[in-house]
Amino acid sequence: MKNYLKLLSFLKDHKKLFGTAIGFMFLASFFEGFQLSLLVPLIDRIFTKKEIIVPGNVPEFIRNMVDYLNAVSPEVLYKMLPVAVLGMIIVKQGFSYIYQFLMNDVSQRVIRDVRERLYAKIQNFSLDYFSEKRTGELISRITFDVGIVENAVSYAVTDLFRQSFLIVMYVVIAFAIHFKAALVIFLVFPLIIWPISRIGKKLRKLAQRSQERMADINTILLETISGVKVVKAFCTEQNEIDRFKRKNFEFYKLKMKSVKRMLLTGPITEIFGVVCGIILILWLGKQVMNEELSVGIFILFFASIMQVISPLKKLGNVNNLTQQALSANERIYEVLDAEPTVKEKEDAIAVPVVRNQIALENVTFQYDKENGVILKDIDLQVNVGEVVAIVGPTGTGKSTLVNLIPRFYDPIKGSVKFDGMDVRDASFLSLRKQIGIVSQETFLFNDSVKANIAYGTFSATQEEIEAAARKAYAHRFVVKMPKGYDTVIGDRGFRLSGGERQRLAIARAILKNPPVLILDEATSQLDSESEKFVQEALDDLMKGRTVIAIAHRLSTIKKADKIVVLDKGHIVGQGPHDELLKTCALYKRLYETQFQVD
Repeated sequence: MKNYLKLLSFLKDHKKLFGTAIGFMFLASFFEGFQLSLLVPLIDRIFTKKEIIVPGNVPEFIRNMVDYLNAVSPEVLYKMLPVAVLGMIIVKQGFSYIYQFLMNDVSQRVIRDVRERLYAKIQNFSLDYFSEKRTGELISRITFDVGIVENAVSYAVTDLFRQSFLIVMYVVIAFAIHFKAALVIFLVFPLIIWPISRIGKKLRKLAQRSQERMADINTILLETISGVKVVKAFCTEQNEIDRFKRKNFEFYKLKMKSVKRMLLTGPITEIFGVVCGIILILWLGKQVMNEELSVGIFILFFASIMQVISPLKKLGNVNNLTQQALSANERIYEVLDAEPTVKEKEDAIAVPVVRNQIALENVTFQYDKENGVILKDIDLQVNVGEVVAIVGPTGTGKSTLVNLIPRFYDPIKGSVKFDGMDVRDASFLSLRKQIGIVSQETFLFNDSVKANIAYGTFSATQEEIEAAARKAYAHRFVVKMPKGYDTVIGDRGFRLSGGERQRLAIARAILKNPPVLILDEATSQLDSESEKFVQEALDDLMKGRTVIAIAHRLSTIKKADKIVVLDKGHIVGQGPHDELLKTCALYKRLYETQFQVD
């Protein structure tokens, strides 16, 4: 029940529109029931030319209406019939159109809001969340799971109210005509709830498994499309096709199991309805034959009971859709209820531009308990204007250390400070605005060159963008592209070389103009010619800035005012190059085996 209330909570921001839609839905349902209850006796009176006979215990207002119809000649009623039918149809269809339009508007607003909330929540998660969740799974939450909720809102909620209104309407008509017969029938009706409930529970489990398989499919799509070069380089196209087929077939099997159970709802209610109809014919048929009940009234009563069957079938489908939606809703709320590990304080303040020192004081960090400590008791001071190089063996925590500075992660002990101010007290915007990052994993968007350079600096003019590109040694190749700065570069910059992508990333950092620059092995994956251009661009970018660079090349080491040597999460040496060659055995070994090749 709690999960169902959570599902309905998506409607709370649109309750006025939803209430209006329900109002028009009630009017449409009323006219549908009224149409049946008026037309059947009226047609009986016109064509049989006999008086309408109702049981003696019907309410007074019904008897008065019947007396009026019996007093009017069949010829007059015959002339009135077309006008009455046309009028009721126009009114009913008018109300139906309005409520359906409003309900569709509500459902689309809800889905819009849910997608926006999910996307905003995902954007606000800390980086550790993305190391635990597959990208394809998160995409599945926003697309597939939200689509299931859309069905629940647009169809299930609509039918829940509409079919309930119709059932109430027909039940009232049936009880008004023949109380005892209606009572017997509707006392038997609850027996149908048990099999429908069982089907719904099974569908909910199947829906959860289907959503997991769809997440697997999205993950495969994302990995193989974005990693198409690797797939083709290793000639594994058929392997990936087979992997996709397996997951797709699993999804198909689960969907067919769901379909099989959903289709059972109709026959069950249909058979149950026929049994009720047979009971009515055997019971009330004798009263018609004995002229204790007119044919028209019997047909109206019988039709009212039978008309309940269709709404019941639809309510069975509502239950099926709702059970599937509840499963999707759980997965959606897994994201919405999750909390980022790195949060901005409610009273966070703007950290001033750093003027003296960035300090890591007694910092210890680990991603999770299973993987152990990554950094241990780190004490490091970076003075403004310094170039600090961080070196060490692979997996020793170099990237983790620099990721603590813009507060992508928080240390489990110790603090990171800008001029003595703990970054946990600072707003994200004021902190990250003064930090530029250029890494070996350059990410570009499937947009124009201009949009990629100006990303994050959206107010930049064309002249400023071109100036940044020139400083990054990118202008020369950009102007040769088909549409220059308006050329779309493809997914992740697919149409560019590694060096060109890196230079656009540097241009983006130049345009941002941050006082603090983090370089995470920015030239490690480039060929010699590309590295030459990128290194020249980096040299220009580093001028007048505080630079913390994970060093891979000797050129970076030589520019450093201070070198920090990391090993197994500890600082084992720091100082200038010449001093470390004498005092730090690890640095000397790294220099001789790796850096000297440059």
